[in-house]
Amino acid sequence: MWTTGRMSNAKSRLGLGTSLYFWALMDLTTTVLSSTPMPGVELETLFSDRPQPHQRSKRSWVWNQFFVLEEYTGTDPLYVGKLHSDMDRGDGSIKYILSGEGAGIVFTIDDTTGDIHAIQRLDREERAQYTLRAQALDRRTGRPMEPESEFIIKIQDINDNEPKFLDGPYIATVPEMSPVGTSVIQVTATDADDPTYGNSARVVYSILQGQPYFSVDSKTGVIRTALMNMDREAKEYYEVIIQAKDMGGQLGGLAGTTTVNITLSDVNDNPPRFPQKHYQMSVLESAPISSTVGRVFAKDLDEGINAEMKYTIVDGDGADTFDINTDPNFQVGIITVKKPLSFESKKSYTLKVEGANPHLEMRFLNLGPFQDTTTVHISVEDVDEPPVFEPGFYFVEVPEDVTIGTTIQIISAKDPDVTNNSIRYSIDRSSDPGRFFYVDITTGALMTARPLDREEFSWHNITVLAMEMNNPSQVGSVAVTIKVLDVNDNAPEFPRFYEAFICENAKAGQLIQTVSAVDQDDPHNGQHFYYSLAPEAANNPNFTVRDNQDNTARILTRRSGFRQQEQSVFYLPILIADSGQPVLSSTGTLTIQVCSCNEDGHVMSCSPEAYMLPVSLSRGALIAILACIFVLLVLVLLILSMRRHRKQPYIIDDDENIHENIVRYDDEGGGEEDTEAFDIAAMWNPREAQAGAPKTRQDMLPEIESLSRYVPQTCAVSSTVHSYVLAKLYEADMDLWAPPFDSLQTYMFEGDGSVAGSLSSLQSATSDSEQSFDFLTDWGPRFRKLAELYGASEGPAPVW
Repeated sequence: MWTTGRMSNAKSRLGLGTSLYFWALMDLTTTVLSSTPMPGVELETLFSDRPQPHQRSKRSWVWNQFFVLEEYTGTDPLYVGKLHSDMDRGDGSIKYILSGEGAGIVFTIDDTTGDIHAIQRLDREERAQYTLRAQALDRRTGRPMEPESEFIIKIQDINDNEPKFLDGPYIATVPEMSPVGTSVIQVTATDADDPTYGNSARVVYSILQGQPYFSVDSKTGVIRTALMNMDREAKEYYEVIIQAKDMGGQLGGLAGTTTVNITLSDVNDNPPRFPQKHYQMSVLESAPISSTVGRVFAKDLDEGINAEMKYTIVDGDGADTFDINTDPNFQVGIITVKKPLSFESKKSYTLKVEGANPHLEMRFLNLGPFQDTTTVHISVEDVDEPPVFEPGFYFVEVPEDVTIGTTIQIISAKDPDVTNNSIRYSIDRSSDPGRFFYVDITTGALMTARPLDREEFSWHNITVLAMEMNNPSQVGSVAVTIKVLDVNDNAPEFPRFYEAFICENAKAGQLIQTVSAVDQDDPHNGQHFYYSLAPEAANNPNFTVRDNQDNTARILTRRSGFRQQEQSVFYLPILIADSGQPVLSSTGTLTIQVCSCNEDGHVMSCSPEAYMLPVSLSRGALIAILACIFVLLVLVLLILSMRRHRKQPYIIDDDENIHENIVRYDDEGGGEEDTEAFDIAAMWNPREAQAGAPKTRQDMLPEIESLSRYVPQTCAVSSTVHSYVLAKLYEADMDLWAPPFDSLQTYMFEGDGSVAGSLSSLQSATSDSEQSFDFLTDWGPRFRKLAELYGASEGPAPVW
């Protein structure tokens, strides 16, 4: 090491070269030069004043490192060190040059003296050292006097940075009720100062806020619980402040803080409890299945999965009638209807409901029990219910030949309410568009209204309605399925037109056709048909029928030698009978044509015209026949059309009055005082009107006339009358020529001979709106009341 004084008298002769020395200023009084010795040069030659032979020698020392403190706050440039060459005689002939990192920007050199200064504030945390190069040049020639040398300026650290928590603030979670010493989180502070120099970067942790709940390890920064039985329900959030101080925590050290937000997570340490031990609820007896009756709630201070509840009905007379489910969002028990309710059967129910935690923790079982019970009273409220059918479904089997008006089933319904109102029955016509059935309005007797045909409709599905008399809005319904049973009402017949061909040279016993039959009936034992010749053809000499006993029959020839010229077509009637009860049969005709065939039996011609008539005559005859048929058809259609459009008077009347049940009277009306002048019942009772009138309706059949004459006008109608009415109604509906005048009553004639004329208002619209009624005073005492109401008053009007 060189001191300032000794360095001033030192000289070194190194032969051809000269030496460059680096001086460093330390502690403002001593210049410290750090050097690296080089081999081959003795240290003592650096201080010897004796002359030495001129020879080449190596440098004994290379000074290559400076030290300077960071964060210099003075106003003058900071002196770093000095560069000096032994070639420098102090006359300014040597020029010093500085290059490298920060040269000219951070560091400057006096090119005459070689003094190095820092002109900017240095920060070790930004840059710990600078590498520079120095060179001595001849000022006049610019020739290097020394080889370029590299040196380092190191920035010496001071404690100018406080510890910092780079990851703060922190968020941590720890379960409630955790034991003391449970690790919560580890915090770490970083100090930018040099950890290898002094205690500037030695950090110690301490807790400033959060005691006595938490503690921190001074060396590791691990935060732990310090208090037992911390309850989340009492306090859930904690804010802990941690301090990190350098210099080992000694006085004068720098400190930094961070915040740690700690949340206590929930554990299942609170049992559920019902705030109400008794619940009172009500439900309408008409409430549908699964409808909500009410809600119960067991309060649990825990949260999340620890607060989940499971509700069950553990006892009570309504355990089979009601059900309870848990709402997963709000953890309430929802009581619903499980079975239909009836106020008339049971008016109230009692339930015992239990609420329990499904997720338990074994270490907290001593805080239980984790379940609770409550009592629920449910009252059933009465409502006006629609009629109820017993049974709730009807299945009826009826034969298809049942007569109209036959009662096939009694439909029964009753009012379930206490009032037990009267019931009226009807059929939903959308379920019976064909109106095949009728139901008695009071007894519920289901009857046939039209003939049934299994082959047309084998099943009927109708809906019978029951309505309360006092409340027509209450309507019940029941489904009635009617199966129409088959009876043997269809005779078997050929499924198609049968036509056979026979050769003229056919032999006796030859098969010419196999026939079969179909029957629309469906007997239980299956179909079985019997075939034979019709009675009128029983002794047919040409053909015979052989029954195959499999619902088919063969048609065979009885003779040979058929000739087209004698008879070209045979019509064979065949009798087909079924096996039903009663036995039904029909006659089918088999058309057999005689044809000319070749030797192989192939048909060549079946027309006899070639043997009988010329071709032209045959066509003319055919045209004449067709023309006659056409003329006959036209005449028939014309006659039918004229009969339909011919108008006949409905009632025989000398005055040709077209109105029905017209009552003539010549008495003058007596107003409100006349109550015995005429029996008004004769105007709406058709029998009264017809009693004295021998005139009859020409278009009414005797049966329909008798219907209006003999049907009794009472409310209670026997089943025989019902059947009769339904039968006649069906006949009237099926008669397309009968006009619908059965109940038409027209009254427009007001009588003759009255001085008042017509009192009708039908034509009042054509009269003057300012009509005067003064003439009423001239009509006599019977119209005095009308004159007072509508006539002009005599004398001045009174003042009220």
